[in-house]
Amino acid sequence: MGSYSDLLRTPGVARIIAAQLTARFPSGMLSLAFLLHVERQTGSYGAAGLVLAATSIGQAVAGPLTSRLMGRFGMRPVLITTLAVCVTAIVTIGVVPMSVPAYMAVGLVAGLSTPPVQPAVRTIYPKMVNSRQLTPLFSLDASAQEIIWVVGPVVTTFVATQVGTVWAILLAAAMMVIGGVWFISSPELGRVRIPRSKRRFGAVLARPAVMLATIVGFLLIGACAAVEAGVVAAFGHDGAEAGIVLAVFSVGSLAGGLFLGHVPIGPWATARRLLIVFVGVALAAFAMDFWWLAITLFIAGIGIAPALAVLFAIVSASVKFSDTAEAYGWVGTGQLIGAALGSALAGFLIDGSGAQGAFWAASGLAFLGVVAAVIGRPWHPDLRGRDASPIPDTEPVPLQPS
Repeated sequence: MGSYSDLLRTPGVARIIAAQLTARFPSGMLSLAFLLHVERQTGSYGAAGLVLAATSIGQAVAGPLTSRLMGRFGMRPVLITTLAVCVTAIVTIGVVPMSVPAYMAVGLVAGLSTPPVQPAVRTIYPKMVNSRQLTPLFSLDASAQEIIWVVGPVVTTFVATQVGTVWAILLAAAMMVIGGVWFISSPELGRVRIPRSKRRFGAVLARPAVMLATIVGFLLIGACAAVEAGVVAAFGHDGAEAGIVLAVFSVGSLAGGLFLGHVPIGPWATARRLLIVFVGVALAAFAMDFWWLAITLFIAGIGIAPALAVLFAIVSASVKFSDTAEAYGWVGTGQLIGAALGSALAGFLIDGSGAQGAFWAASGLAFLGVVAAVIGRPWHPDLRGRDASPIPDTEPVPLQPS
């Protein structure tokens, strides 16, 4: 843990982590806030699901697009513009009564304009620390983001039930403004400029490591989403058991990220971490008992943040600096689609087989993640003793006539 203390004492690191976590905190709030608010306004969970689907589609489409625009127009102009549009859309959903199609349209705008904070900060990281510190920084970042998914839903549920769903949405919007302004005003955004990419849009996916990270992230987050649906189905919405088990799941991820963050990243790194997730989730499927699920999902969680940290590192080490933001945008899109697919597949199996069906879905997705990591091992960068920083962009230097 001493090395993490050294990392956090590096100028700007603690501040930029805190700022980007605050800016991204609404990610753990808005889905539940929209669900509760639209259901209360329309009386239909189905309508609320359509609004969430529209928002998720917008986020998935926007990820690589807005990330690439940061290389063309600069990080601050893109972040400021998207922040303003997104907050306006979120507040509109909260305070303006609308029809379901209108809610969907505004939700789509909110998704399309989601500020690309995550690609931006992961593009900045390699410029803030030395090569020895970069992989632990990715691990710390992946671990710290668990706070979003543990605290966000709890805060949203409390405010929505005790004060009102409108205030839950407005709180998320306020957090987005505070965190966004804090992050945008960080000096590092002025010091780091993403070169304009000369490659066509989407060409970065031809990098095997980027495609591997996108596919594995899609399967990993899909498994996590199925687990979340299964836990809620097992214990219902009324008691505290579901929230406690999901918190334990996230604490396992936090612990895994912190304690495995210094393990060297070799070609088998992703497969080994995904195997931990698969074993834990597969064991969880055997019984829907509170203590059994808490223990097995803690085990599964140990592999999540370390796996995400490896994915971030291999993407960073495999692309030119000008392509990093777009690459992380594609990885994020894969994870969003995975979350939607995992939730949908789990819901279908819950209807047919009960809560255990969701854990079968999660086990299957995690197993496919292991398989994908094993098949992709030849294209997995070996970062043992190697710098995980992006490939520098170089320009031809004109020769002066002698």
